[in-house]
Amino acid sequence: MAPDGDMTAGLSLSIVGASEFGAAMTRRIITIIGLLLALGMPLVGPSRFAPAIAGVPHAVAAEICWWILALVVLGYVLVVERRTLGSIGFRRPTWRTFASGAGAAVVVVIGMGLLLQFVFAKLHIQYNAAAVHKLGAMPFGLKLAMVTRAAFVEEILFRGYGIERLAELTGSRWLAGAITLAVFAYAHITFWGWTQIIIAGAAGLVLTMLYLWRRDLGSNIVAHWLVDGVGLLLRA
Repeated sequence: MAPDGDMTAGLSLSIVGASEFGAAMTRRIITIIGLLLALGMPLVGPSRFAPAIAGVPHAVAAEICWWILALVVLGYVLVVERRTLGSIGFRRPTWRTFASGAGAAVVVVIGMGLLLQFVFAKLHIQYNAAAVHKLGAMPFGLKLAMVTRAAFVEEILFRGYGIERLAELTGSRWLAGAITLAVFAYAHITFWGWTQIIIAGAAGLVLTMLYLWRRDLGSNIVAHWLVDGVGLLLRA
């Protein structure tokens, strides 16, 4: 028969082990819920929940809904997960933040040009001209708001929270990057149509690689803003 001291020690270890297992499971559940918010809601489309407010265009209300989703995720990190925003890639910006972001934007813009010229043109793929015209007809202020929202909100949801938390769950940053890239590309179908998977996928690939390299969400926000700014704000 084991001495009482050994029995007590074994029981204590069992309790500690069960406690650690329970804490780990709780963290996983909390992370999964956060991922459903960050990656699941964009697929549903927050703009669908835009309320009908007298005097407020639906496009404006939709932008507000996207910002609310981002704020909810940030609050979730701080309050529910009890972690800092540094855990999803927020860093103090430096000159490298802006330089790497601008460099990635140049790569995306050049890549998009080549893609449209040699892939879309050669394969006779039709771009969603109606969506392009609809965006082009919007007031400049609204387009600026959309570009800014997309840069901040989409990078927070897909690159910052999405990659970091999926990497923790799967143990692989590359798998996390691949999953978030697929969700990012698919989320653009609703407005643009299926051909946007090629555009969003190519741009998203560069943005994903940028985040995996730098882990600086600011760089991604700069790159995303410049890419969308060139594509939308400079459009006549």
